[in-house]
Amino acid sequence: MAKLSVTTLAELAKLAGVSVATVSRSLSGNPAIAVATRERVTALAREHGFQINQAARNLRLKRTGAIGVVLPLGHEKDQHLSDPFFMGMIGSLADAIAERGRDLLLSRVIPRDDRWLDAIVDAGRVDGVIIIGQSNQAGVIERVALRYHPMIVWGAAMPGMAQITVGSDNVAGGRMAAEHLLAHGRRQLAFFGNIDVPEFAARHAGFEQALAAAGAGPGMLVPLHLTSDTSFSEIEQYLANNPAPDGIVAASDVIAMSAMRALAARGKRVPQDVGVVGYDDVLLAMHTTPPLTTIRQEVARGAELMVDMLFRRMEGKEVTSVTMPPELVLRASA
Repeated sequence: MAKLSVTTLAELAKLAGVSVATVSRSLSGNPAIAVATRERVTALAREHGFQINQAARNLRLKRTGAIGVVLPLGHEKDQHLSDPFFMGMIGSLADAIAERGRDLLLSRVIPRDDRWLDAIVDAGRVDGVIIIGQSNQAGVIERVALRYHPMIVWGAAMPGMAQITVGSDNVAGGRMAAEHLLAHGRRQLAFFGNIDVPEFAARHAGFEQALAAAGAGPGMLVPLHLTSDTSFSEIEQYLANNPAPDGIVAASDVIAMSAMRALAARGKRVPQDVGVVGYDDVLLAMHTTPPLTTIRQEVARGAELMVDMLFRRMEGKEVTSVTMPPELVLRASA
């Protein structure tokens, strides 16, 4: 005999001998419902082919079921999602968001005016937003953060700001990188990176703090793009027109890898002639030649924190910015 097809919550509730509210809560995994009841209702739903109309449920709950993950590229229009840092961060965010039963809606944004974030948060397509990096858009993000609360930013914490951030202590990381090079006798140090980005500016500040404390004088600042091919060309040009430093602190691992390629092309040995320290500790960092000494950011932990903090903000709870300590990962490039 064919099993009765169940199409509504009321029919399933009658079959299970419980209220419609209990069925709804059981199917959503509400811990207020006894485990045995949840399991029985779920088994009956499966047995009789019942499926929740997720769109209707989201409409009733006034939610979309999606979390927006946004990459603003104001300073670096050619950077792609295949960037190793982005890949690691997006993967970790996708896992954490999926565990909460939500979908991820990914947006790579090249800002053309200062309303790009307003358009995202006002479109009604997501329940909350995670922004990966402030780029040169910290002012836009701050303005929106004053009125839109379910939003968390991966980036640098700045005093008195409304935006809630998760990130590493970039000043400490930059200082740690420079101190490591100084401790190994390097004195002609350069910082490779664009300090229009708040995170990179903080890393550069830490770099200069270490030099000042060591009495080494200010270091060289070499502004660079973040994409591999472009930064490689820019470093090649810099080395062709300037004496090579004996130590490089790169604002990212991608820049550090480009620097090692450019140095090798000019016959400079790493680390014998030039020590190189990166930042991020992406997966590729241990596979370079030589393996890259770098400053590790706990990206997976940061992604978990951002998702947890976002969901708490979506529930109307207060959260505060989190700054994680960086870690020097010793390999062979410095």
